[in-house]
Amino acid sequence: MWNLYYLYLIINKKNYDNIPNKKIEWNFILKFTFVTLFPNLIEPYLKDSILSRAVESNFISYEFYNPRDFTKNKHKKVDDSMIGGGAGMLLFCQPLFDCLDEIKRKDEDAYIIFPLAAAKPFRQNDAKRLANKKNIVFVSGRYEGIDERVIEKYANEVFSIGEYVLTGGELPSLVMADAISRNVQGVLGNEASLDVESYENNLLEAPSFAKPEKFQNLSVIKEYLKGNHSRICDLKFQMSICKTKYYRPNKEKKWKTDI
Repeated sequence: MWNLYYLYLIINKKNYDNIPNKKIEWNFILKFTFVTLFPNLIEPYLKDSILSRAVESNFISYEFYNPRDFTKNKHKKVDDSMIGGGAGMLLFCQPLFDCLDEIKRKDEDAYIIFPLAAAKPFRQNDAKRLANKKNIVFVSGRYEGIDERVIEKYANEVFSIGEYVLTGGELPSLVMADAISRNVQGVLGNEASLDVESYENNLLEAPSFAKPEKFQNLSVIKEYLKGNHSRICDLKFQMSICKTKYYRPNKEKKWKTDI
């Protein structure tokens, strides 16, 4: 229902100022800018499902910058060998400096994030916080990474999405963009679902079930079927604690500390 409300505002912006008790401010569009050598790795994901609808409804937008378009190398190279030796190639400074300077020239408030293996973990609280930004720039490394001087000059934040190494920064950029988008008002059909998801209040989400009540001799928890919503809520809370204690004991200890 709220999606229809927001769509009405988008189509009828001229009537917006006359709507009493506005639920949102008009400047609610979050823009993602992806700096990548391979935009085709990212764009298909944004053209389907929830994020596609979010783009169509003007809750989020996106654009791409390819560092290769900014290189001054006559062969269009963007990578070079590492000073001091080492296996593999690095994205060198000039194309990225010029690319990011152009982005900042167009929007001085652009918030630049580098996905890196050697960085702080990306958390749900980061996704919620960053959903309030207007333009988030993800700079995707390739090969053996990016010349450190680029990161030192332009990074507002650096994040890792896990303790493993990928072939490039495109997947981490998408992971973070997805997590952030879900916290933009209007993107999800039922925003109340955000309140019970994993990592809210340091607890993992309780088990959930859909119809039928029994499938291949596997049954839904009986208490879920009795209609006592207060009891169901309490049971889900207890199962959430148990699930967190089993899978993420550190989170369960932090939850105990916070209460």
